[in-house]
Amino acid sequence: MNSSEVKSYHADALVIGGGLAGIVSALELLDLNKSVILVDAEPETNFGGQANDAFGGMLLINTKEQAKNGIQDSPELLLNDWLRAAEFSADDIWGQRWAKEYAYSCKPDVYDWLHHHGIRFFPAVQWVERGNVGNGNSLPRYHIAWGCGRGVVQTLISKLRAHKHRDKLQICHQHRVHSLVRDAKSGAIQGCIGSISAENSPDKNFKVTAAHTIVCSGGINGNIDRVRQHWDPIYGPFPENILNGVSPAADGALHDEVSRVGGQVVNLGQMWNYAAGIAHPQPKFSRHGLSLIPPRSALWLNAKGERVGPAPMVTGFDTHDLCKRTGNAPGQYTWQVMNWKIATKEMAISGTDENPLFRDKKLLKLIWQTLRGNHNLVRWMVDECEDVVCADNLTELAEKMRALANDDLLDAERMCSDIRSYDANIQRGPSLWNDDQLRKIQQLRQWKSDKLRTCKFQPIEDKKAGPLIAIRERIVSRKSMGGMLTNLDAAVLDKQQQPIPGLFAAGEAAGFGGGGISGIRSLEGTFLANCILNSRRAVQAIARQEETK
Repeated sequence: MNSSEVKSYHADALVIGGGLAGIVSALELLDLNKSVILVDAEPETNFGGQANDAFGGMLLINTKEQAKNGIQDSPELLLNDWLRAAEFSADDIWGQRWAKEYAYSCKPDVYDWLHHHGIRFFPAVQWVERGNVGNGNSLPRYHIAWGCGRGVVQTLISKLRAHKHRDKLQICHQHRVHSLVRDAKSGAIQGCIGSISAENSPDKNFKVTAAHTIVCSGGINGNIDRVRQHWDPIYGPFPENILNGVSPAADGALHDEVSRVGGQVVNLGQMWNYAAGIAHPQPKFSRHGLSLIPPRSALWLNAKGERVGPAPMVTGFDTHDLCKRTGNAPGQYTWQVMNWKIATKEMAISGTDENPLFRDKKLLKLIWQTLRGNHNLVRWMVDECEDVVCADNLTELAEKMRALANDDLLDAERMCSDIRSYDANIQRGPSLWNDDQLRKIQQLRQWKSDKLRTCKFQPIEDKKAGPLIAIRERIVSRKSMGGMLTNLDAAVLDKQQQPIPGLFAAGEAAGFGGGGISGIRSLEGTFLANCILNSRRAVQAIARQEETK
């Protein structure tokens, strides 16, 4: 490397990654009057990372929103739910410790911290991941940030830019880290080296020297080859039809580098993917997919047109189970069949831009849309999404489904029989219902937020509710729940479980804490929130180290 082509930076701390975890780390370091270099491989237009596209939900307890909704929660109850859902192995010591830390700290260290920075939440608390067998959230805890994920991260970016110590911050976009610099004698990480991709830069490479490094580079799930490499066969064979729901920039390169310098990287086979993915009609990268929040009143069928069973697939209870069943299904895809009434009442897509009323904080319009249905979204899906077909009757719908799938798996006669059998069960009346999906809909409708968004036991083949809609759904790659092994100071641990001096990791890079804070199953809303908690813990540990010098 020609030294004349190397741009050199010096600071108290280096933050690698310009997503939510990196931004929180930089903000907290500035609060301590530390000089900071934040390097990010992406251009400035992508500052904020995946949070820009996230729906913005966070799992939180003891908030004023819970109180206004009549919910009495506690850290102990949350932790019990978490441990049942996570199914930690005996080796997941740090994941369990981080789970406890989150249960007892999410209110003061995430919710209150966000409030301090002017971020507010939608007043209705949602109840997601209830669990199929009592292994989920026993209470509603899912808080949607006003402005969605983009609102959260852009608010914090504005705080960075207006900080009283802004002169101590250098933000370097299009700076890709290739390797960490480790002192041969002490073993401490002292910065990094990498390349600059900005066309107007006179330098092609860079080097950062810093006493402390926080890796906030995200996960591996934007790299489909890495997803394939670490695929857990519990989800069936790797699905070659998998979609990608995150930027390819989340490639796992820094995981390899942390391993090279002696850090542990664990649990990469634990991923939080989604079963209801569809191809994005305006893809930004290869395999780009959208993750649906699918209707509960739709019937979920396999590729043959058979209703999935014996237990029906219904969203909102156990995402881990939905992915297992999809990955082991014929063709590794499913169909959801519904009518227009169900779709407009219940359909949603996870993401900032897919929820413009949440993004733009339009409360009255959102209430109106909830009451009358989201016709614009469904019309857009029917018109633009290749995985969505629409017809006036079941025979025509089956023909369009078969043509779309192009695999001769669909049995139209069986599909019509299963749909009509379900409809007949509804029409017998509540006293004669004997169907687990109807029982789950009954349960969902007891919670006021879900009652507003769930049809009242709507048959599929209903001329007054048409036309009919079918959606082909595949697994979409989203989040890494494993990563760099960290202690409660967010320090990266070596093979002897000792902290590597000068090296920290936060957010998805660290499996959101301890190389896997959620075990095999997230309670949902634990990702953005732990980017905040991990980052704050890393900076607090740096502050303590500075005090003891």
